[in-house]
Amino acid sequence: MILAIETSCDDTCAAVVTAAGAMRSNVISSQGVHDRYGGVVPEVAARHHLALVNDVVDDALASAGATLDDVELVAVTQWPGLVGALLVGVATAKGIASARGLPLAPVDHLQGHVAANFLDASFDPPFLCLIASGGHTFLARVEDHAGYVVLGRTLDDAAGEAFDKGARLLGLPYPGGPALERLAADGDPGAFDFPIAAGVPGLDFSFAGLKTSLLYKVRDLGEAESEARRADLAASYQHAIVEALALRVERGLRDTRLERLAIGGGVAANGPLRERMAGLGVELHVPERALCTDNAAMIGSAARWVTPLTEYGDLDVYASGERGL
Repeated sequence: MILAIETSCDDTCAAVVTAAGAMRSNVISSQGVHDRYGGVVPEVAARHHLALVNDVVDDALASAGATLDDVELVAVTQWPGLVGALLVGVATAKGIASARGLPLAPVDHLQGHVAANFLDASFDPPFLCLIASGGHTFLARVEDHAGYVVLGRTLDDAAGEAFDKGARLLGLPYPGGPALERLAADGDPGAFDFPIAAGVPGLDFSFAGLKTSLLYKVRDLGEAESEARRADLAASYQHAIVEALALRVERGLRDTRLERLAIGGGVAANGPLRERMAGLGVELHVPERALCTDNAAMIGSAARWVTPLTEYGDLDVYASGERGL
């Protein structure tokens, strides 16, 4: 069995996954303290990981009906993420592995999102994969279980960041993405015309112009009308994000001639995006919603194709942007 730990942002996560990719447990403890700040505060997140991580690991083992005696490999998110948050997970994983004499597998968080598609499923490569989250958005060709080739990435904001910042402009609470989706359900997606960066060449994404367009639209409408038409604004804005993603996916499928598609990352939990991807006419795999947002089961899944370390005293962590994506 693989014991996996994920602490890259504000969710403290642990899971038990078998070497065959069966998920035995997947515990996610959302800190719930960042709402008042309108976003994740790194220092606060790290301190809460310290308070929660041991109990979360115990819960994951108990839910799996396992003990540390059953664990043969420890896996942990090494990068990218918030440095303080990552350090808590890595230190915990090192401690467990060292005390038990176990190998340790350092995992790329983004590879984890791709590998979520391998859990309890037979959706094997090759396929095109869209990863869209709060910090990252990219389109990749997945040729094997161990990695992927990036075909296009965001030039500025990530799709999840666009959701969250758009929600803030509309006066919605954090986390903004789910709140905006709920509001948009009562609106008309065709009420306002927002840009989808169709002119950006290739398979790269851009969401900064869309976010600015919403800012100007709210300003032009005025406070009273913006409030009265919040649902229409939310629905139109969400529609533009989904279409921007779908445009690149359609291009990617055409360019690669692949007929199989997987999606992942927190934005993959969005209902309209799932519906839009399902209508592309290709074989589609979407992980269950709990496996789209940050979780440790996906880290355990990715660890199956990572060469584990037996000496890991100097294992380092890397913040977002310090290595590749």
